[in-house]
Amino acid sequence: MPPEAGASAHYRALESLYRAAPINRLFESRLEIVEEGFARIRFEVREDHFHAAHAAHGTLYFKMMDDAAFYACNSLVTDRFLLTTAFNLLFTRPLKVGEVVAEGRWASGRRRVFVGEARIVDSSGEEAGRGTGTFMRSHIPLSGLPGYRS
Repeated sequence: MPPEAGASAHYRALESLYRAAPINRLFESRLEIVEEGFARIRFEVREDHFHAAHAAHGTLYFKMMDDAAFYACNSLVTDRFLLTTAFNLLFTRPLKVGEVVAEGRWASGRRRVFVGEARIVDSSGEEAGRGTGTFMRSHIPLSGLPGYRS
């Protein structure tokens, strides 16, 4: 089978970059870039993610939604790594043990600044949070990052 080319190769390289990120040793998760401008992250909430009141800490919401929106936006950029410049969260439901899906979508911008939206859905199918982030094109080439393999 020939190696993937074009957009598909870029998406697989971004997924590889995600897997290589040291932070994901703490937050086991799997990124799928479904199409241009849309990313999905699957994650299992465990009790060791809980705060004192026995629900997932907000850190988990932020990480999952930031990553989903970030990768949705970076799917449109093939040469540079984007950087999160702001992210606003709305918590709508506590997360308990079970599968979580974070979905990120590119909303606007294609030059220097990108806007992405994300939501997180719990194991019962209910939305547990949503967020909006802004991401800026950096000077960091994707091709120089460990893990980015196109």
